[in-house]
Amino acid sequence: MLTTRPTATPDELDTTTGPVISVRDLDKRYGSTQVLHGISFAVEEGELFGLLGTNGAGKTTTVEILQGLRRPDGGSVRVLGLDPATSGDRLRRRIGTQLQDAALPERLRVGESLALFASLHPAPRPLDELAAEWQLEPLWRRPFGALSGGERQRLFVALALVGRPRLVFLDELTQNLDPVGRRRTWDVVRRIRDGGTTVVLVTHDVEEAERLCDRIVVLDRGRVVAEGPPAAIVGALGGKATVRFTDAELDVRSLRDLPGVDRVDRHGAEVRVTGVGPVLAHVGARLVALDRPPLDLHVAVPTLEDRFVALTQEAPS
Repeated sequence: MLTTRPTATPDELDTTTGPVISVRDLDKRYGSTQVLHGISFAVEEGELFGLLGTNGAGKTTTVEILQGLRRPDGGSVRVLGLDPATSGDRLRRRIGTQLQDAALPERLRVGESLALFASLHPAPRPLDELAAEWQLEPLWRRPFGALSGGERQRLFVALALVGRPRLVFLDELTQNLDPVGRRRTWDVVRRIRDGGTTVVLVTHDVEEAERLCDRIVVLDRGRVVAEGPPAAIVGALGGKATVRFTDAELDVRSLRDLPGVDRVDRHGAEVRVTGVGPVLAHVGARLVALDRPPLDLHVAVPTLEDRFVALTQEAPS
């Protein structure tokens, strides 16, 4: 198996400080259509950062500008301290990219593809090390056309990491994967972040963003409509939790004085308690104290998907 030298060259050593990505007032037009309307955000070192939005929200255009593949029409962009519009070649040697519609020649073998991509970098990762890390050793001589969806995704991630990037872009990484492949790919993404690489995850999958990302930006029709940790964006809904359980004989008045409880209703044998804060814990503790612990106690809380739907249905300002 081919190995490559692990020593980094001075040109590849990145000593920039501050945000890994800084975007301020970014505009982009295609002809008479404006697709980005003054968006601003920053990505910090070591984050798993999500760029979340529906199809057509401007995610791919934004990422292409960040990689120097498209020029902005206004605003400022810095990636690893560089301007992608003027230093694109230099920048692309320092980042890794898994594209939304990535593909390789059907007959190109896994080992050949890794060697090819490694040849583009002055100090690539050792290929045997990379193959072992992403479980590609059994696939080394297998052609691309014979790989499953999950195997292809592992290969694309390895190709994105072969140049020792400080920053990697993953665009719609789990599209067309079955649920098992999707969960395994999420593990891959976490491993990249845990290995010290900053990750920008581009996705329209709300569950994916909520489960994986430290922070997210929500784009809608070329505008930033929310930014922050997923839990903080959900909290902006101001929504209340609803605890449900079955007890046909409970006197529901015994729950109305609990902390955070706004309302207690009965619907036949079902009891519904609406409130804020850790209302589930308070209700559960009271029912245990009353020696009436239910078997079906559960809670419904606002989700990132609820917030995402609300944000993307609002008219732009």
